[in-house]
Amino acid sequence: MAPLKATVNCDLGEGFSLYNIADDEALMQTIHLANVACGFHASDFAIMDATVAHAKRHGVAVGAHPSLPDRQGFGRREMAIEPDELRACFVYQIGALTGFLKQHDLPLNHVKPHGAVYGQTARSLPLARAAVAAAQTFATDTHKVAYIGLAGTAHQTACEERGVQFIPEWFADLDYDAAGKLLITKTHAPVPVDVIRERVMTLLDTHQITTNTGARLPLGEGVTEVSICCHSDTPGAVEIAKLVKSLVDESNARAGYA
Repeated sequence: MAPLKATVNCDLGEGFSLYNIADDEALMQTIHLANVACGFHASDFAIMDATVAHAKRHGVAVGAHPSLPDRQGFGRREMAIEPDELRACFVYQIGALTGFLKQHDLPLNHVKPHGAVYGQTARSLPLARAAVAAAQTFATDTHKVAYIGLAGTAHQTACEERGVQFIPEWFADLDYDAAGKLLITKTHAPVPVDVIRERVMTLLDTHQITTNTGARLPLGEGVTEVSICCHSDTPGAVEIAKLVKSLVDESNARAGYA
């Protein structure tokens, strides 16, 4: 079995006004993809502008990270929302980010939902279709926009239905339960780097995720590549991202991936 081809992504731009939640500048130096908050769970116009500028300076591809309108709960509380509402909610946020991308002469690389709505769209095909349709709004005949989500869920199904590039994601700093369900929490607990290392190498070498019971489950049928997320608000985020990036780069090099 060949190792998974991998990238590292991180949710960034998640401050507001004078408040910063992470060291975005340092994290930009050790990732491939940046998921930039669009104002509904965090960020504002100045932070979006600065985050896109950081990404351009470090050669990082930029995606939109839209959320439910829940700044107080950091977008990590579920909300009853209809598919049409969700599509409009996402188009509004992605549109804001694309203005700054245009200003800095960068393309929109992908869309990745944030927090609670990530889980909701993974479970609900109508909501997933709405989210993917929002991403497609910003695609053209010559430029496609990818969608990052969970393999084997409504995320993947909706992308396959619409012919959208699907990028399977796995989380280095979050737990999965015995059934393989991602456990999305409002705040992130610290994770020892030796645990991160073991999880990442297991995933890359065996295509399996490690659950909170210690068992291993397949990432997804037919999955050959993955983007590994390191959250910017996990304690020790920069150290974690550097470790994951080094493991990914070494694995990709050994496998001969460009």
